[in-house]
Amino acid sequence: MTKTSVTMNDEIVSGVLHAYVAFDWGEEVDLVQAAKLLEAELGSASSPGLPRRRRTPMSIEYRPAPLVFQLPHTICKFAVLGEVEAQVEMILFDFATLSLSLRIPFSLQGSKLSELALELSRPGEFPSFGKTLLEPLFKRLSPAIKLPKWSELTEEYFVFQFNPGDPFPEISDLLQNHSPWLASLLRLESSPLAAEEIEESIKQKLQYSPTDLLVVDWAAAVLIDSDCEETLQTIQFANLQLLRYRYLDDLLDTELANSAKWARWPTPFSRLLGEGPNQRVRELGALNIEATNLFERTGNVFKLLGDMYLSRTYRLLATRFHLPAWEGSIRRNLEVIEDVYRVVADQAAALRAQILEIIIIVLIAVELFLALWR
Repeated sequence: MTKTSVTMNDEIVSGVLHAYVAFDWGEEVDLVQAAKLLEAELGSASSPGLPRRRRTPMSIEYRPAPLVFQLPHTICKFAVLGEVEAQVEMILFDFATLSLSLRIPFSLQGSKLSELALELSRPGEFPSFGKTLLEPLFKRLSPAIKLPKWSELTEEYFVFQFNPGDPFPEISDLLQNHSPWLASLLRLESSPLAAEEIEESIKQKLQYSPTDLLVVDWAAAVLIDSDCEETLQTIQFANLQLLRYRYLDDLLDTELANSAKWARWPTPFSRLLGEGPNQRVRELGALNIEATNLFERTGNVFKLLGDMYLSRTYRLLATRFHLPAWEGSIRRNLEVIEDVYRVVADQAAALRAQILEIIIIVLIAVELFLALWR
């Protein structure tokens, strides 16, 4: 380990840990009815939580505006931090996907912060904590949710936020001399990483001024900025969008397996004995519409028109989360499933036509036989 890394490990660093956990509650939610069921702040064109900055024009907004629930502060327990009081907020979107946000202050040695990052890597703890916290809310809002069902899929993401200049007077010094420590936070690791991993983890970065920095990786991000609510909400929404894509892709994987079973059935007659292929095609059409609506709604819900910094931030996150690849996978699955069901439907239609022709021939033969017999 280099001398600079040791120095960083001994340095006291203070900041805020932002923990985001995304859940899916169903198909869609009536936000107006949900607001009546529970006290909430219904975001307007400039809210929730998108404060105007000189770089932030009026074109930035949520469309349609989600519901913001300020929940009571809660106690989080960590092996490194101990018991810490966290601010809690929930944002609910009209496509029934929500994001739970926890803000946890910390002041630790650099080495201890790496240990905290390792503690965050344990799967399931934050989703389980969030589900316990939100269960009463889900029950109260269920009447406003279409087909309410709490999906087992979750997405969690962590952001280590530091104020500019403390303890990083020079951003270039952090990137050049303390990159191993920075990579340990991004990868949620406390042990040393290989040079290739360090380089890969800090590759996706963005700066607006010489004193701020955003570095994003798959599991976590490091943000050095003080006025950064808009950046944090962009991160939060990208994490939520990833969950919705995963949910739809999982649904299509199940449908693809079902379509494969239909294609492997031994005879066309067996297909006629089960559920009608035309019905399956109609159901697939509904699923296709749902996917298209998802792309449109998640793409249009967060407008970044005119703000190049936030647009670049979102593209950075989309690259790290592989959102274009997820969308491409969903579209390909839809095309494959549609092709299979159309082939099955065409075969069933041809079979029905053949059966009808045979029946007509039999009827004609019977009529001729009866005429001759008389």
